[in-house]
Amino acid sequence: MTDQSDKSSLPPEPAVEPGSAQTRRASQPNPWIEGLQTIGLSVVLALGIRHFVAEARYIPSGSMEPTLQINDRLVIEKISYHLNPPEHGDIIVFWPPASLTPPGQHRDAFIKRIIGLPGDVVQVRDGHVIRNGEVLNEPYIKAAPDYEWGPETVPEASYLVLGDNRNSSYDGHIWGFVPQENIIGKAVVRFWPPDRVGLLNH
Repeated sequence: MTDQSDKSSLPPEPAVEPGSAQTRRASQPNPWIEGLQTIGLSVVLALGIRHFVAEARYIPSGSMEPTLQINDRLVIEKISYHLNPPEHGDIIVFWPPASLTPPGQHRDAFIKRIIGLPGDVVQVRDGHVIRNGEVLNEPYIKAAPDYEWGPETVPEASYLVLGDNRNSSYDGHIWGFVPQENIIGKAVVRFWPPDRVGLLNH
């Protein structure tokens, strides 16, 4: 056994050149550790992207027909509203007002079209939506609304949303306005079914 107290008498170890067998043995990764690291990173990235950037959603009802059909799959992006406020015609996904969800029950997100911005005066009358005194041209709706509503002024930091299937939509004309803080993001792309893939018009 070499005397550890007299290390100066030992010959210097030879340098390890890149690519040598010793380097390959020392740097060869453990496949189990590498696999766990890859899975962990993928989970973190997926959760981060879903929470901060974008997520996929499907359409469970016909409230947005004909624009969106049942089982359509959409990409909801979450960045633009941190830079610019929502606009008329945007299709948004949002958490419904707390008053619609009994305590202890799971909340399902809604998807509707923004019709009124903060400060807008909106009315539904004679089969038309009237915003700030002007009748809206709405080629995207399934049928003219058969109800009367308003006029109402959209509160600050809130939005009026309606479904494109006006007469079969549980929307703002029934329960009121969406607080800005409840907005999850904007629907931008339909990626399923294949024959309907494309950007959504706002």
